[in-house]
Amino acid sequence: MIREILELGFQNIELGHGIRLSLMEGVQKLYDKGLFTVSSLHNFCPLPIEITRSSPDCYEFSSPRSSERERAVKLSLQTIDFAVRLNAPVVVMHLGRVLMKEVTEDLITMAKQGKQFSREYVTRKIEAVKLREELAPGHLQNVKDCLARIVEYAGEKGIKLGFEGRYAFEEIPNEREALELFEELNAPHVGYWHDFGHIQVKHNLGFLDHYEWLTRFGPRLLGAHLHDCVWPDGDHRAPFTGSIDYSRLLPLLPSPCLFVFEMSPRRTKEEIITAKEKWEARYGS
Repeated sequence: MIREILELGFQNIELGHGIRLSLMEGVQKLYDKGLFTVSSLHNFCPLPIEITRSSPDCYEFSSPRSSERERAVKLSLQTIDFAVRLNAPVVVMHLGRVLMKEVTEDLITMAKQGKQFSREYVTRKIEAVKLREELAPGHLQNVKDCLARIVEYAGEKGIKLGFEGRYAFEEIPNEREALELFEELNAPHVGYWHDFGHIQVKHNLGFLDHYEWLTRFGPRLLGAHLHDCVWPDGDHRAPFTGSIDYSRLLPLLPSPCLFVFEMSPRRTKEEIITAKEKWEARYGS
């Protein structure tokens, strides 16, 4: 896995939430040889031994079950320890979701059917917003309780935590929740991790404006997952193959900024290399 990434021309690598514990020894050996550096780890890394496939949301801080929240905290602390071992400065984190009737996929289906400006679409979206506002406080408090321990531990270990912008409307945080978390935690090693494709999907569905979102959160940015999006929800494409206007959005980000290519396994070697070459030609390495 690592050698294939190196052959594509990347030397600074994010280790993701699908890496099994059994693979970490081999990763560590290549790292110790100085063949690559680690930009970031994506929680949970390595994958929990009881989980058989990549699943960053297998345990959620927002869960009403205390046992699940405790497992999520324990695994996050373990990820921070691995970040220390690999000199990775940042751990990227999903924070959870509001347990409610899901609306995101329904809206995507309606958008594809040409109903995005229909009364049905607008009504469904407004109902979802009201329901989320009603149910969110308890889930958000669970997240805060979990993060208090994780943030303190990360600070002791010298690791930054990046809260990722998410794909689905049901997921935490939305804009208001993110601002609330940053203000209450008030920790210099906690920041925002932008996901271009996820936020573009929310933009396409009418939940936010991508430009305004980055205007608000750009100053808090620790890094970003780079992938493009074909309207309305076709994300994890190679950059420059979708509708994301990087030339308009990138000036809102701090410089320098850590960028991580995060593309679907379906992307070909040629697509990845082409995207990398175009990116470097326009924006440098």
